[in-house]
Amino acid sequence: MQFPGRRKKLIGSSQNDLYDHCLQFYGQPPLENISLTEFETFAVERLKLLKTVENLGVSCVKNSEQYTKKLDAEISSLNFPQKAELSEQKVQGGISEYEKRRKDHISHFILRLAYCQTEDLRRWFIQQEMDLFRYRFNDLHSKHKTDFLHKNNLKYETVSAEEKKSLQDKLIASSYGLSGTKVEEHDVYKVPFQDALDLVRTRKVYLLAGNAYIPHHEIVTIVLNDFRTRLSKALAMTARSLPAVQSDERLQPLLSHLSHAYVGQDYSIQKNIGKISLEQIDALSGKSFPLCMRHLHKALRENHHLRHGGRMQYGLFLKGIGLSLEQALQFWRSEFVKGKVDADKFDKAYAYSVRHMFGKEGKRTDYTPYSCMKVILSNPPSQGDYHGCPFRHSDPELLKQKLQNYKVSPSGTNQILELVKGMHYQLACQKYFELTHNVEDAGFSLNHPNQYFTESQKLLSGGRDIKKEVDMSQRSQENPASVTRPSQANSKQAHEEMGDLDSFFQDE
Repeated sequence: MQFPGRRKKLIGSSQNDLYDHCLQFYGQPPLENISLTEFETFAVERLKLLKTVENLGVSCVKNSEQYTKKLDAEISSLNFPQKAELSEQKVQGGISEYEKRRKDHISHFILRLAYCQTEDLRRWFIQQEMDLFRYRFNDLHSKHKTDFLHKNNLKYETVSAEEKKSLQDKLIASSYGLSGTKVEEHDVYKVPFQDALDLVRTRKVYLLAGNAYIPHHEIVTIVLNDFRTRLSKALAMTARSLPAVQSDERLQPLLSHLSHAYVGQDYSIQKNIGKISLEQIDALSGKSFPLCMRHLHKALRENHHLRHGGRMQYGLFLKGIGLSLEQALQFWRSEFVKGKVDADKFDKAYAYSVRHMFGKEGKRTDYTPYSCMKVILSNPPSQGDYHGCPFRHSDPELLKQKLQNYKVSPSGTNQILELVKGMHYQLACQKYFELTHNVEDAGFSLNHPNQYFTESQKLLSGGRDIKKEVDMSQRSQENPASVTRPSQANSKQAHEEMGDLDSFFQDE
């Protein structure tokens, strides 16, 4: 596949010129050819990195030792750039620094295409890219920071040792956390004051003759503002060009998939089939179901009916936790006949769709339980619906009442509502897990309702599943290096499959 762009600007310049620094503003799009497999692999791995950045940004203090250690490990495991020096020599069992920088460059532009489509997606992408950029910039040595500024035409000159000495007292008095030793050991940058308005407004810098004197630890604020401005403009331009890209039938399903992609364990493979009984469902819903599925189960028991969105979301979840086809038919039939649907109507109007969900009708495809991102971003509930994510789609007051009814403490409820306010819906669900299971740290990043159930059962049964030990393949989910990489064909197939399945649930 080929990236379009202003090829003339790169004539005569080598790839080493493009990747001669480990950090960049992503101003020049990649122009080389890549395969569709590489296209998707790069995108999925960068998405996994950005989701780690998001999770750590809420669960840890930014730039703390814990934050740095976990993010550094994730960057390393996913083979993104870390070293300041460029080398084309491969390390043993890995890839070269040059290849890592190439991957960083290309993957950023791929996710631009996927995340320019709506305001919410753009806001999320900009925030995570800024946090990642901040971490990587702060990790640079002074020399490489200066090299980066010069390479990107940021005319921020470093103050000479003589000038620092003459202004030392004033710099210390005007800049928080600055001491005489730090002034001597670290760089101070001289920047036109209009480029540092945020720091001027908060009185963190010394002003003289129209220039702001910025300590080494504050220059990242200036660079980040520049990065945000450039990225925001670039996403707006990308959005205007998106129709031309989406007309390519190879890319359209990939880009649609990436904006709400799930990068964890595949729950379409039923390793738990037959491991739960219908009698266990009520008890399991109270202790091991995520809030979205607990809400759906309660609505089904009370109303003896769910509309198509709820049946799809809840039905595939039950299939994923181990309900067999025979059990599913019995479960839905017994509940629906308590309402306005008799057994004959159920067999004619609903049984086919249940069998279809299990791959026994139509295309005979094994359908995948919904991930958190799919629940959050697709098919929002309307009046009379019970599907969706309660943290995303519920009114905050109704959510608060629901949490209180489920015995979540007032302080815990406030923590969850703060996460919801910040639009961290999966982290809010993870906090709900921690509060209802009485643990300080869940020990995993929540991405899937079936993952919630699996982790709950492991915790409640001391490392055992409902009846058997958890599969080693399930434990691999805890390994940061393990990531599902669906092929382009599978992405398109999954999109078509869910659309086909929707058609069997349109009756009310």
